[in-house]
Amino acid sequence: MKSQREQAEMIKEISGASPKKCMKCGKCSATCPAFDEMDIKPHQFVSYVVDENVDALLESKTLWKCLSCFACVERCPRDVKPGKLIDAARQMVVRQRGADYLAADEIPNLLDPELPQQLLVSAFRRYKR
Repeated sequence: MKSQREQAEMIKEISGASPKKCMKCGKCSATCPAFDEMDIKPHQFVSYVVDENVDALLESKTLWKCLSCFACVERCPRDVKPGKLIDAARQMVVRQRGADYLAADEIPNLLDPELPQQLLVSAFRRYKR
């Protein structure tokens, strides 16, 4: 298993983001449509990456509540790209579990009826490359 420092570096590499540029203004969180559902808000997620507290990120609900709409990316005045950091952490979890950890016929039973369709489309777009 990689150290938290190596995992933080991998998140930065996958996302192409520069979390140290964050000035903690909170505009990313203020514009997030899934803000109320997240346990770690987008601006906090950036701080966790900077502080290399990756274990908490990989266990958070935020990874799966993020809609990947990238409203936070558009709103950020410093081009930090919090949504891309969240997406990169999500990809790390998927890669660690393995590509076939969930069979296609298991998915319908796991879907929440209130799950935004945008989240499903985003997931298909990202993980079917």
